Amino acid sequence: MSKKLFIVALVLMLVSNHSIGQKKYKADWESLKTYEIPQWYKDAKFGIFIHWGPTTVPANNAEWYGFHMWNEGEVDALGNPSKKASSAYNFHKENFGDPAEYGYTKFIPEFKAENFDPKEWIDLFVEAGAKYVVPVGEHCDGFAMYNSKITRWNSVEMGPKKDIVGELFSEARKQGLKVGTSSHYAYGWHWWTYKDKFETTNPELRDFYWDAHDRWEPASKEWVKNWYNRTMDMMTQYQPDLLWFDLGFCEPAYEDARKKILANYYNQGLKNDQEVVLNYKNIQWKPVPDGAAVLDLESGKLDRIRKDVWQTDMSLGGWRWGYCEPYEMRDASNYIQDLIDIVSKNGVLLLNVAPNKHGVIPDDQKAILRDIGGWLKVNGEGIYESVPFTVFGQGPTNAEMRIHANIHEKGFTSDDFRYTQNEQNIYAFWMKADDRKVISLDAFGSENRIINDAISKVSLLGYDSEINWIQQKNELVIQLPANFSSKNPPCFKIELEAMPSDIFNTKK
Repeated sequence: MSKKLFIVALVLMLVSNHSIGQKKYKADWESLKTYEIPQWYKDAKFGIFIHWGPTTVPANNAEWYGFHMWNEGEVDALGNPSKKASSAYNFHKENFGDPAEYGYTKFIPEFKAENFDPKEWIDLFVEAGAKYVVPVGEHCDGFAMYNSKITRWNSVEMGPKKDIVGELFSEARKQGLKVGTSSHYAYGWHWWTYKDKFETTNPELRDFYWDAHDRWEPASKEWVKNWYNRTMDMMTQYQPDLLWFDLGFCEPAYEDARKKILANYYNQGLKNDQEVVLNYKNIQWKPVPDGAAVLDLESGKLDRIRKDVWQTDMSLGGWRWGYCEPYEMRDASNYIQDLIDIVSKNGVLLLNVAPNKHGVIPDDQKAILRDIGGWLKVNGEGIYESVPFTVFGQGPTNAEMRIHANIHEKGFTSDDFRYTQNEQNIYAFWMKADDRKVISLDAFGSENRIINDAISKVSLLGYDSEINWIQQKNELVIQLPANFSSKNPPCFKIELEAMPSDIFNTKK
């Protein structure tokens, strides 16, 4: 090689290395707001959340057991109880003894997960129609469900003696699913009750419970550093496609660390040629500006179409996320209705399942997931890869704009419809079919000007024969097939004629 060519090659190599070493994202909001939500996530629409951990041993008060089990009833200045002991405290005393003698860490050896089968789980989630899966990485109790390099309190060294997150990631990626993991650990600062008689103040368990402090004081700098290090460990080891953060992440004490996490995660994605998603919540504080990450609404929905894609995390068990008894659920049709409503407003549904302490997803949960999957096999073309229509729907029912609102909703009526669109196809979902033989869709009248291209065909997904329809001035009228019935929302596909290739019909 000539000296001139060598110099050129050296310069190119240095420039290339410099470009690789450069970080696109900086830990400031101006830089982070340049983030773009990846197309895979916009198209996915439906994922599975998995809440699992040591709280499934007592199987009481769901994942909040560790928060409530110590509450024996506070006492006022005169020695009078100001409230009764919590139900978890009473349950604990009856089944395990006094919390002063049997602390939370005693559950960890009993969390054996001896029947955990990652392939069986992922097979089920694929059958359910999910496109991504998000096992909890570490909940508020701080027990890591992965092979942590930071804490000994993890599922490889204790309890199951398995890398739960790692095994699920491996199987999910084999089957073509995107993978994410969640961190609830920031809220762990507020989790424990510190009294000298409880193991929460035992110096030998300090690396699990941390230092005694007032529950509601802001997180200390040392704690935030600990949270940051653990999050970075989980993120860099497993390189998830999605990172999900619970409400503690919102607090002002995490502001600097929060920006660093976003920048590091997005830059890791760039380095790996991996399109990544970060979910955050708006609870009390707004931790992330619009556009810098993906907003997640806990058990809530929007009452309108949002320009930016958003997500609802919702549990099969309502307010219960981790497995407990009873674990009360709704009919599969209700979750399908929620999915449709969310997607019609540019949202994505992350639906939680709750395995028991043995690593088994109970049959009643499996049945719901399979019903959802069966419905998606027929109607999924109106869900996956869709975008909102000009209006999200029609009818009297709409969501309340508040957290946990779906738990209190009364449900949809037979007058409610929701719409989605994929190019020249519009999908109209009848949220609760009844025995009527004719329905009217008021968004598709010939003179309403909501659609500009003529309707060429109307069909009912999953029904092979043609159906009768007529477009009138103010509505599209569809006649249902004889003897039609459906326990889950049926979907009508409205095909429009092709858009003009040249809007002015310009001659060549």
